[in-house]
This record gives sequence, C-alpha cells and structure tokens, in this order.
Amino acid sequence: MDLFGFAKDVGRRVFGKESEADQKIREMLEADNPGIQDLDVKVENGRVAISGKAADAAAMEKAVLMVGNVQGIEAVDASAVAAPKSVEEVEFYLIESGDTLSKVAQRFYGDANAYPKIFEANREVIKDPDLIFVGQKIRIPRQTA
Repeated sequence: MDLFGFAKDVGRRVFGKESEADQKIREMLEADNPGIQDLDVKVENGRVAISGKAADAAAMEKAVLMVGNVQGIEAVDASAVAAPKSVEEVEFYLIESGDTLSKVAQRFYGDANAYPKIFEANREVIKDPDLIFVGQKIRIPRQTA
C-alpha cells in the first residue's frame, strides 16, 4: 500500500488551511496512534506523505485510512512507512449510500451480526459503529475458515 486515493471533499474536518495540515493530521494520528513510531506527516496540495515505523501492516493500513478519510485529502503516500508484511488478507471498501456496518458484514461475511469484526478492524478509523459516512474507506479482514 504505497499510494492510496480518497475522495477529497468528504471526511472528517481536521484542518482549516493547508499550512496547518501537517501538524493537525500528525496530532490526529498521535491521539489514536494505530502503532506508528517516529511518525512524520507532510501535506501538499491534498496529498499526504507519511513516514515512520509501523508495528505491523494493520497499523500502516489504519494510519493511511485515518489520514485519507480527512476532508481535503485526496491521496496518501505511505511508501516511507517501514512495516512488516501483512499476515492477514484485507480488502478495502468504500462506504456507499445506505450502508451500515451490518450491511457491509452481510455482504462480505454473509452474517450481519459479524459487524463487530469490521468495527474492531477499523477502531481508529471508525469511532462509533453507527457513524460511518459515504465515501469513507475502511478495512475488511477476509473471513477465515
């Protein structure tokens, strides 16, 4: 996951002017740090470059999603994040109109009651399982047998 695209006009509003974006996004990431050490953030023209050392692949994925789901961000470059290879298969899903985590769980797992698995896989990205928004990207761990 080196460069990931996002919808620039949707998401959580974290900064007002791009001149304050580096600091505001870094503060947001550090507040709910998914496991990135030596974090650095650079924002330019709606594109964010993050660097640091991730505890695991999930930490890097969550950091990318946290940053990418910020209003005003259209791409995240995580090529400078050192991370171990992923041990689980993950898909990324773009929330659509009418979606709930239960509907997403039904779609991917065949069981609407499996939504807590999606919520847990995105705890830093989704603060409340009832508050997801159209255009938000989330991680979907593959169902294991």
